[in-house]
Amino acid sequence: MDARALRAWLVLCRAPGLGSAAVRRLLEYFPDAEAAVSASRAALSAAGLGSEQIDALQRPDERLLARDLAWLDHPQRRLLSWLDADYPTALREIAQPPVLLFVHGDADWLGVPQIAIVGSRNATPQGLENAQAFAAELARRGLAITSGLALGIDAAAHRGALAAGGGTIAVCGTGLDRVYPARHKDLAHAIAASGALVSEFAPGVAALAENFPRRNRIISGLSLGVLVVEAARESGSLITARLALEQGREVFAIPGSIHNPMARGCHDLIRRGAKLVETVDDVLEEIGPLLGMRRAKLGTATQPVPSAGGDDEIERALLRAMGDDAVSVDTLAARVRAPVAALQAALTRLELAGAIAGMAGGRYQRLVRGARAGRGADQPTDSIGNEVPR
Repeated sequence: MDARALRAWLVLCRAPGLGSAAVRRLLEYFPDAEAAVSASRAALSAAGLGSEQIDALQRPDERLLARDLAWLDHPQRRLLSWLDADYPTALREIAQPPVLLFVHGDADWLGVPQIAIVGSRNATPQGLENAQAFAAELARRGLAITSGLALGIDAAAHRGALAAGGGTIAVCGTGLDRVYPARHKDLAHAIAASGALVSEFAPGVAALAENFPRRNRIISGLSLGVLVVEAARESGSLITARLALEQGREVFAIPGSIHNPMARGCHDLIRRGAKLVETVDDVLEEIGPLLGMRRAKLGTATQPVPSAGGDDEIERALLRAMGDDAVSVDTLAARVRAPVAALQAALTRLELAGAIAGMAGGRYQRLVRGARAGRGADQPTDSIGNEVPR
C-alpha cells in the first residue's frame, strides 16, 4: 500500500460518525479509498453520507493521521484493508467484517487455519493447564491459535502456542500502541515476534468496555472453530461462542467438575449442541471437513497465504522432504525453504487429508496409503490426545 492509499484509508478509519458499514457503502460507490476521500461533497452525498460525515472526511484530524503514520512506519506493522487480496478470507465472510485491520507482527499468520481458544479470566489451575496443553498440541499440528490477550485462559492459550514453537494471534480491544492488560506487555512482544497482534482500532484507542464484544466477533470470524475451556454462565467468552454459531463456526467445550462454577458455561454450551472435547482429535475430526470445503470453495487452498510457490507445490515439496522418517518442522523448513506460515498451513492440510501424521515432539511423518503411522487402534493417549508409552 503506497503512502497516498495508506493516508486515504486512515482518513476513512478516523472519520467520526463513519462506521464500517458506511465505509463499505462508499467502497461500493467509489473504486477505492483514495477516490472516496477526494470526492466532491455532491458525490459523497449521492453515496449516502450526511453533511457531518462529509465534513469529517474533508477535514480530517491531521495530528491523529500523523500519529497513525508514525506508528505504521515500522517493518513489523501493517494496515490491512478489506480490499487487499490477503485480507483473511474467513473474516471477509462474516456479517460485519472490519474494514481495516492494524497488524503488528507477521500478517501471513492471518491466512493460516486457526482455532480460537477462549475462557474465563478467573480460570482454575486445571483450566489454565488445559488451555496451554490444547493450544500447544493444536499448534504442533499446524494450526494457529487465536485468542484475545486477556487474563486467564486467553493468556494460557497464547503461551501454549508459543511454547510449542507455533503461531498465535491476539485480537486486541485497544489500539496496538498499548497493551491491555498492561501486565501482558512481555507476552504481547512475544506474540508480535512469533505471530501477530491484530486490532480494528487505531493507535491511541483505549480499553473501552464496548470495544471487547466487537473484538470477539473477529476472534471467532478468523477461526474455523472456537474452543471454550472454562466459562462461568455469564462469562464474556460465551459471547464469542454465540458469535461463532452465528458465523457458522464450530463450537467446542471442555467439560469440568459439577462443583466447579467455571465449568457451568461449558456445560450449558454442550447441552445446546457444542461438541464435548476430551482430546485434540475431537477438534481435528470436526474441522477437517471444514478445511476441505473451504479449500474447494477457494479453488486451491484454505487461505491465500503468500509463499514461495503455490500451496499444492509446497505440499508436494513437503511430502518429498519427509522421506520415511519422522522429521521436525525446523528440518522441513530448511529442506523446503518456505515461509513458516505457509509451511504450517500446508502441514495442517496434509494431516487433515490423512497424508501425514503428527508425532511426539512436534515431528511429522508421511503415511503410507493413508494409514496413521505409529498409532494403533488401542494406542493409549494422555488427556489431550498425545500418545504415551505402553
